[in-house]
Amino acid sequence: MVEIRRATSAPEVRAAARLFDGLPTPEATAAFLAEPGHHLLLAWDAGRPVGFVTGVEMVHPDKGRELFVYELGVDEAARGRGIGRALVEAILDVARERGCYGAWTSTEPDNDGARATYRSTGAVEKPTITEVWTF
Repeated sequence: MVEIRRATSAPEVRAAARLFDGLPTPEATAAFLAEPGHHLLLAWDAGRPVGFVTGVEMVHPDKGRELFVYELGVDEAARGRGIGRALVEAILDVARERGCYGAWTSTEPDNDGARATYRSTGAVEKPTITEVWTF
């Protein structure tokens, strides 16, 4: 049985390091966990992290508070078991608890797994263009 819980410490993040795109750094991990509007949920199976989702709250003067679902990752061996969907549903629950009026994310057009997961949780795809600055 998979348990989803909020990560509150660097050791938890280090335990899930293989799930991230790159190795989490101590500085960035500490900064992320210190922000009350930053959320990192981990899916645990038999004492081992098998997935994560991150969310970042944003507030705008004319829109209020919303959640950006920043990243979703599920261990390849654990895919197809509903873990991604459960993680997204859990982060959306956090958004509701925090008073967000909604949530959004962005993904690549060819990321069929992520897109299917988001749609399974009620997301509606909208055509957009993502602009990126790299420093």
